[in-house]
This record gives sequence, structure tokens and C-alpha cells, in this order.
Amino acid sequence: MVFKINIASKDGKTYKLELESESFDGKKLHEKIPGNEVLPDLKGYEFEISGASDSSGFPLVENAEGVGYSKQLLSYEKGMHKRPKHEGKRKRSDNKPKGLRLRKTVRGNTISNHVAQINLKIINEGEKKLEQVFPDQAKKKEPKENRKVKRANKKNTPKEVQEEIKSEENEE
Repeated sequence: MVFKINIASKDGKTYKLELESESFDGKKLHEKIPGNEVLPDLKGYEFEISGASDSSGFPLVENAEGVGYSKQLLSYEKGMHKRPKHEGKRKRSDNKPKGLRLRKTVRGNTISNHVAQINLKIINEGEKKLEQVFPDQAKKKEPKENRKVKRANKKNTPKEVQEEIKSEENEE
């Protein structure tokens, strides 16, 4: 089974990786994994499985044992969303009503071949930086001036762009 793996670094950047491996089968949430099981370049790293979800989008929850589905009575945690703030005269200060619990379908805490995505958190760093292991994903943010210029260029309508192209062709 192909797993989509998200590695969260301590500086807030997430590195994505697709991997076909059977080394994750049978592991549970919050279990520690050496980095060389994920990739040989990640020698010295230590990861913790912080979360996962199956191909249908159901999250793995740590208090549900096994690999199958179960219906859990959840208060706001994994698989739950806050209620939207309604427009109107009455302002609601808390969009998480007190005591509200909903029964949701979740998957057990063990990784199996039904899992599509695994989230990993770095516990110990290795010799190589993650920017060196994933050079294509380690892009720096461009300065604000460049972003403003790009936005200004996007504001041109297609007719204006076509007119500019025609005028450049006529000049040649």
C-alpha cells in the first residue's frame, strides 16, 4: 500500500513524501519510529506517529483499539469541527458549545493497509537537514515586493494582455 507521509518539522514546515512500505503495518498512534525505516537518508532521525487517516478520510483515534471502524461519542477533538459563527444580532462568544458531543465514525489506532495518510512529528533530528533530503520542497518565500508585482500582473484582463502582445508584434 502506498502511504502519503507528512513530516512536520519544529519550525512549522511540512515535508510530503509518498512511500510504499510495509514497515508501518501494525504500528500504533504515538509510537516512535527510527528515521531509516522511512528513508535511508533520514538516518539519526526519530519520528512519532501523531495521526493518520484512511482512504475515506476517517481519522485514526487512539482510544479505539484495532484496525476497524467504530462509532465513538466525541467531544471536540480529532474528527470534530467547531460550529460556524452565525451572522445576526446575537453574538456568540464561544463557537464550541459546552457539553456538546457527537457520535462519529472513526478507525482504530493501528495502521493497516486501509490507511492512506500518516502524519509524523520529529522527536530527534539526524545528521542531514530536511532541506537537504527534500530539496524540491525547501523553497524560501519570495519577498513581498515580488508578490505584489505578480498580483499586479494578474490584475490585467485577458483583453489587455492580448492588446499588449499585438502591439509588441507590430513593433517588430
